[in-house]
Amino acid sequence: MGLTTEKVFNNFDQSLQEFIDSGALTKKEKATKLASHIDILSLTRSGLAYLYHKSVELEKAGFFQGTSWNDPDKLVPFLVKGTLKYGHPSSSFETLSELRMLRYANGEDVHELLSAEDAQSFLEEVIVHNLEFALREPNEETRVRMSDRELKKAFNLFGFIMSEMDLNGVYGKLVDEVQMVCEQRPIRTQKARELISLVNRRFDTSGTTKKDKAIRIYIDALFAPSEGAKLHEGKEAYLEFLDQASETELASESLSMGEYMNATGLVSGYHALILRFIVEKNPNLVPICLDLNDRGIAEWEKFHEMVSNLILETVSWDNCQCIYGLARMLGKNLFSRRAVRIGLENLRRIKINPQVEKRIMKSLTNPDAEITALQYLIGGTIKVLGQPLGVGQGNNPTCQSARGISMWSQHSPAKLIDMIITVSTQNNLIMRFENQNLVSNNLLKGLVDQLDYNLDVVSVVLVPHLDKIYNEMMRLSAGRLDDPHKWVNPAMYGQWIQVGFASCYDYLSNSIMDYPGYLRIFYGAFHPNYNGNQQMVYPNPVGIFITSNKGDMIGFHAVSLLRVDETKTGELRAYFLNPNNEGRQDWGQGIKPSVHGQGEKQGESSLPFHHFAARVYAFHYSTLDVRNKLNEVPQEELIMVEKMARESWGKSYVWNQQTKLW
Repeated sequence: MGLTTEKVFNNFDQSLQEFIDSGALTKKEKATKLASHIDILSLTRSGLAYLYHKSVELEKAGFFQGTSWNDPDKLVPFLVKGTLKYGHPSSSFETLSELRMLRYANGEDVHELLSAEDAQSFLEEVIVHNLEFALREPNEETRVRMSDRELKKAFNLFGFIMSEMDLNGVYGKLVDEVQMVCEQRPIRTQKARELISLVNRRFDTSGTTKKDKAIRIYIDALFAPSEGAKLHEGKEAYLEFLDQASETELASESLSMGEYMNATGLVSGYHALILRFIVEKNPNLVPICLDLNDRGIAEWEKFHEMVSNLILETVSWDNCQCIYGLARMLGKNLFSRRAVRIGLENLRRIKINPQVEKRIMKSLTNPDAEITALQYLIGGTIKVLGQPLGVGQGNNPTCQSARGISMWSQHSPAKLIDMIITVSTQNNLIMRFENQNLVSNNLLKGLVDQLDYNLDVVSVVLVPHLDKIYNEMMRLSAGRLDDPHKWVNPAMYGQWIQVGFASCYDYLSNSIMDYPGYLRIFYGAFHPNYNGNQQMVYPNPVGIFITSNKGDMIGFHAVSLLRVDETKTGELRAYFLNPNNEGRQDWGQGIKPSVHGQGEKQGESSLPFHHFAARVYAFHYSTLDVRNKLNEVPQEELIMVEKMARESWGKSYVWNQQTKLW
């Protein structure tokens, strides 16, 4: 042990003893001093090893008392990243907390409320959510936000944890994570691709377990989606193979590519090469290569000339993911709509505004110098039209804009294309609100201080303008005796939004009003037993309270209620679009939206109907249709939902002008 290191350890021990000996008045000051020593020790492996041995002693001395880390059995793995990014002293407390967890996981200390298995599971989740630290591959946003010192601390911490714990559980969780991310069919596939690449590099996946077989499908989908791609690795080698391939080989390659794409939602660069090749040489194989359904095949046969031009002008190795969107567009007969065809033809010929072009290129991880911004934009448009439930909002509070893009791509695709053309060429957008034109470039900024470029291309183009317009509509509607969304949503999204509006939240008094009456309307509008078994035709813009895994209020969020249906087991569920890039969350009270296995279509989240009702605070409805059966909603159902509401987000508000239902 070097003299300097020994001195650092001695200083830490002295500071720890001072903390233990301190009284109530100086405890906080001594904890701050101790955190500074932890900060220094976190920079070296020997320092982390020393802290590891001292971590539980520190906990028992009360170091975490009065902080968010006080109860290890209540910590949330998902929140670790944000705390580490926040920097010292938060990152120093977090570091010590993980080391304490590691001692519990390894059985070197015992906690009365936390088993070794629970601690192990917690750390596995932490690693899965912090792969950029665990594998020393920070993304751009992290590099910008964190200092070199804080990055070094995070890298050291995860390097230490991964060297000191059993990683078999991490492998299984990574496989599950890949499957669940891909099951949602996001438009931006970067996270999935990075996860798959990391598993491929760091773990042996050649075994015969269920997890091994599952992850190999995703690895092959990206790197070897056909026999030819396995044997002829790389662009040039594969193109040479295609030139020499027989009709039978080309058919086999096309079939394999299409099947991998449909199974995973991911497209390989090899897929782009063969699709371009057969469009010109063997166009009869295109439906096989795209794995089209009967409707898609008929659409291809009818519009093959236009679709072929789109493929040759847009699809490339680096712009390959749009192939999946194209297959979905064909399967939904979108080319049969004249307005969509004209819109796409117009889009092909535009000149992109330089500012918009900068935004597009900034959103791409490693843009290919040979591919133009227009090619990326057309590819992005195809993706959004093909998979409207794959739109996400990135890390910005732009859920309203993401929800709009998703709605228009489902129910007014030509309008969306027109909007893309206008903003791409003019870097400006005009929308009408109550007899006045709102020009985005004349408006003050919206909710977004700085655009998050971790968005799909269409969102990067439209969101800065949609966000400002939405914010201005909200400003103009403020001060009325009702929630501004009542007027803003129909103006923003279009004529299919019902004019009836119900909200339990009163903006002016910041309180909850007539919750039982509000809840009856929700059941009367959407529950099949009380709305005459009417199914929803259009998405409904719904406001929800987002809560933590403990049920505590976090904030407001915009989602789209898409449908209400029974599962095969007879459970009634609400299916919705959560434009948060990740539909799986834990909202407390056992309310955990799922994305797969409960009858969800790809891109949907779902909850049991009463769970969804317990988080909704505003929605649109037809005032003429809900009158009949309001009084038939069972009192016990309403009591159950109100109890969940009051005991979660409801604790943040005053409940006025009503008595409890129970």
